[in-house]
Amino acid sequence: MSTVKVSPKFQVVIPKDIRTSMNIEAGQLVEVFAWDNRIEIVPIKPMKDMQGSLRGMDSSIPREEDRAL
Repeated sequence: MSTVKVSPKFQVVIPKDIRTSMNIEAGQLVEVFAWDNRIEIVPIKPMKDMQGSLRGMDSSIPREEDRAL
């Protein structure tokens, strides 16, 4: 776990090991939100990069009759 300091302008630097592991680049957008008494920072990735990320997911859910495939 890394500790960062909040600057007088309320800025923080994401540590290099985290930037590297999450493939975060300069200028990339991230979403910041409060959840369960903490701050979450989530990188926004282009939809093209998400292709195939749900492969193997069980999609057999009950569907309403008018929604059946």
